[in-house]
Amino acid sequence: MSDIEKQVKSGYEETSSTVSHTGVNPVSSPIYSYKTSGSKWQNFRDSFKRVEIEELDPNLTEAERVAIATANSPLKRHLKNRHLQMIAIGGAIGTGLFVGSGSSLRTAGPAGLLIGYGISSTFILCMICALGELAVEFPVSGGFTTYCTRFVDESFGFAANLNYAIQWLVVLPLEIVAASITVNYWGTPKKYRDGFVALFYVVIVVINLFGVKGYGEAEFVFSIIKVTCVIGFIICGICLVCGVRGGYIGGTYWHAPYGAFVGDTPGARFKGTMSVFTSAAFAFAGSELVGLASAETANPRKTLPSACKQVFWRITIFYIVSLTLIGLLVSHKDSRLIGSSSVDAAASPFVIALVSHGIKGLPSVVNVVICIAVLSVGNSAVYACSRTLSAFSEQGYAPKWMNLEYVDRAGRPLVGIIITSVFGLLCFIAASDKEGDVFNWLMALSGLSSLFTWGGICLCHIRFRRALSAQGRATDELSFASPVGVGGSYYGLFVIILVFIAEFWVAAWPTGYKEMTTGAIVENFFEIYLSFPIVLVCYLGHKIYKRNWTIFIPASDMDIDTGRREVDLEQLKADIAQEKAEIAAKPIYKRVWHLLC
Repeated sequence: MSDIEKQVKSGYEETSSTVSHTGVNPVSSPIYSYKTSGSKWQNFRDSFKRVEIEELDPNLTEAERVAIATANSPLKRHLKNRHLQMIAIGGAIGTGLFVGSGSSLRTAGPAGLLIGYGISSTFILCMICALGELAVEFPVSGGFTTYCTRFVDESFGFAANLNYAIQWLVVLPLEIVAASITVNYWGTPKKYRDGFVALFYVVIVVINLFGVKGYGEAEFVFSIIKVTCVIGFIICGICLVCGVRGGYIGGTYWHAPYGAFVGDTPGARFKGTMSVFTSAAFAFAGSELVGLASAETANPRKTLPSACKQVFWRITIFYIVSLTLIGLLVSHKDSRLIGSSSVDAAASPFVIALVSHGIKGLPSVVNVVICIAVLSVGNSAVYACSRTLSAFSEQGYAPKWMNLEYVDRAGRPLVGIIITSVFGLLCFIAASDKEGDVFNWLMALSGLSSLFTWGGICLCHIRFRRALSAQGRATDELSFASPVGVGGSYYGLFVIILVFIAEFWVAAWPTGYKEMTTGAIVENFFEIYLSFPIVLVCYLGHKIYKRNWTIFIPASDMDIDTGRREVDLEQLKADIAQEKAEIAAKPIYKRVWHLLC
């Protein structure tokens, strides 16, 4: 073991696996644990103490220090395959689907709704596959936010980390207030709203204090409930559309006087369809959580590939099928649909569809599930933001006095959890008369953040493959290679850039802008596009501060070994070759299933 590796102080035990490659120094990836003694209460108190580790060799370069620090983060590896499957699904099925889709239906119509979500699902596939490849090879602290620093550029990594942390910081209070508003469906008096806010807030914080295992188990339960609800709605929706209950509906709402699109001109219809991408980004946000969780997964090589592929298919099927039924059951002219992504359970198109067609009882069930979905996304927000803040500090972006990299003996990034939870207290704006304005600006902060994150993941994958080629290495050493290849990442990045351009047009010249005041146009622009200038300011500001004017780290200089958990790359290649031979010998239907799922 080399001198630069971290060692655990006296009283702790260390287990490690070593990564090696010809001509590359081995780097350990230790898992830290501690010996317990005394009463359960004493052990509980001690679990909040920091896992103390020695400083790294000061002679290391900045890139080496960041790579080793994130690879050796003392997070616990308690997540199993079932947790990973449900974490990504749970993060992506929330108020964006149950409520926010109503806003998209109102502004784009049923056809525009499907086009927007359909195109979004294609680059989600490319992103998920690219993320799976990177996360299997480098299950490090911070996941994809760390890859931006290692494979693209330090300034890009700074902007990506800060963008992702801000995104989840604002999602937490947003989701908690959503839950408090949901209970209004049953006529709950407004004076009790603070009580429900406090209840949801406490539940989310307590779950995360149980560590990654508590988070994983909670997401597993929450996601099963949400998936069951969506499947039940799909079955019920098909019956309603086919006329099993009442008259035949079919494509009534796609034709006159309703129409498949919103707007009388091609330009208006196009803008309406483009507006879907913002709400789709909000709805799909969280599908990348499986990559962030890789650092806390026991065996990422076995669990991550299937999790990434299956997550895409499940999310796509749930979204596309359920939204198709929504477009068939609810008119985009329905006055009950919301005009923004703020959350009102009574405005959920799922609830409207059931109420409009005389279904009793189920609307209340859907609202209960919306509450659970909000808890799930809020739970994911604390998890994601706390891990991102910890990795942000480990990469040297945060002042030392903030102590963001603090990880306790139970593997919890405690300071990150505290900061996220404190920011979550904004949820008590539920009692304010200005909650609508605050909602809109919180949404503006997170609106396009996911698109930037997904584009960054695709770019990291492109740069990683470029580094493999430049260093004379091939994909046969990869435990899992993206099924859509590096071409899929180019496609995903290209489409996301086009969406940013289209969204700029929609934000700067909204439908009916000639009748709008200058102040209204400016407000509309920043409500849609605020996250983009924030990311740009972070990127350029870091460039100026560091006086680093390089765009990309040279491919030949990239560290593509630190953080891998496999002991022997030559043995790994042999194992992969054997696995491919075994798969090739199977019947074609099994080979297709393995490729897709």
